[in-house]
Amino acid sequence: MIPELTRHLADEAATLNFGAKFSEILHPGLIIFLTGDLGAGKTTLTRGILRKMGYNGIVKSPTYNLVELYKFSKLYFYHFDFYRFNDPNEWEEAGFREYFNADSICIVEWPEKAGKLLPVADIQLSIHIVELGRNIEIYAPTEAGKRCLTHWRDSEKN
Repeated sequence: MIPELTRHLADEAATLNFGAKFSEILHPGLIIFLTGDLGAGKTTLTRGILRKMGYNGIVKSPTYNLVELYKFSKLYFYHFDFYRFNDPNEWEEAGFREYFNADSICIVEWPEKAGKLLPVADIQLSIHIVELGRNIEIYAPTEAGKRCLTHWRDSEKN
């Protein structure tokens, strides 16, 4: 699959700024997958998104809790981390299916650990550690994701 967009992120500040810009195209009902090695910046990117949305508290990786909930007005923002899953069925057994709905934004780190049980991502961000920072590849497997990225491209032209 060829990425819709690619970006280079030089450091943590660039990752936070990217997350802030990315947050501007998000809306309820979206599912976002974050892939990349340990330390690639998945939680940092999520922190940038949440900061731009107005959350000022601590944003930590939900590795041990599996999910962190951030509530904004009528929006439910779920940040999942499935790194500790040993079997995709753990996702189903945890009862997370109901979290993926029209009133929420779900960001999932390590989605591959839940196998094919997860709904399809609208946007997938793949972060790669490189010598001088991070490279990020952005994919839009659904029409909703493609519309978001089109909006992003249009906003960058202005």
